[in-house]
Amino acid sequence: MGVTDTSTDVRTADGIGSPAPRVTADFDRAAKRYDLMVALNPGYHRHLRSAAAALLDQLPSGLRRTRSRRLLDLGCGSGASTDALLVAAETDGALPALDIVALDASAGMLAEAAEKEWPAGIRFVHGLAEEIWQRRTEWGLAGGLDGVFAAYLFRNVPEHQVNGGRDDVLRAVRDVLRPGGVLVTQEYSVAGSDAARVVWTVICRLVVMPLSRLTRTDVELYDYLWHSVLRFDSVERFSDRLWRAGFVDIEVRTVRGWQQGILHTFRAKAP
Repeated sequence: MGVTDTSTDVRTADGIGSPAPRVTADFDRAAKRYDLMVALNPGYHRHLRSAAAALLDQLPSGLRRTRSRRLLDLGCGSGASTDALLVAAETDGALPALDIVALDASAGMLAEAAEKEWPAGIRFVHGLAEEIWQRRTEWGLAGGLDGVFAAYLFRNVPEHQVNGGRDDVLRAVRDVLRPGGVLVTQEYSVAGSDAARVVWTVICRLVVMPLSRLTRTDVELYDYLWHSVLRFDSVERFSDRLWRAGFVDIEVRTVRGWQQGILHTFRAKAP
């Protein structure tokens, strides 16, 4: 990408505990080989970049040639989604620089991200999506963000939890966005479609799980991936969550190929 090396700021949010410590531990153990596993998915990075472009191309035109864009990459993992935002911005020559806070609950994944080269303006923060409103000032999220990108994040957020369930996080995201700010989230969803559930299960059982063993990646993480997608909201239910959280102009699209009807990109705006 032609970026320069900088001292990446990986900060720890003290006192935050994960609502699903086993899952976070699975991501920590899998971190060293996670990039290898996603590279074996031929559409993974292409789909991320398409979703990132869907966020950036909805920014108000008045911003496109002036100040840098303030974004939150929620659930950034090892940095693939952060990189997708940068690639999308480079592709659109009218966009100035991005100021990105990249947040993740897995210290292992953030350690992998920190080993990569990043331009100025990218900061990696260790913490939970459930804490973004309470720690918005500490994490540099106060004052109104232009956009939030959340790839493969919301099915890892508990559906129901006091002060931190899925609906609460969506409301917090809306509240850290400036008026007209954009949320784009990409997620697997198969609920409500028997065909999608069957395809997803076949791919996980016959492709993903064997590859995780072949690459010596944490198999438990991909078993969790399989079942977490089966348990996640339907497209209609998650769209309803967005509406109840106060978002407007909600749009949903799926991808082509075998993931059609399985992988979805949701785009919505803060009023």
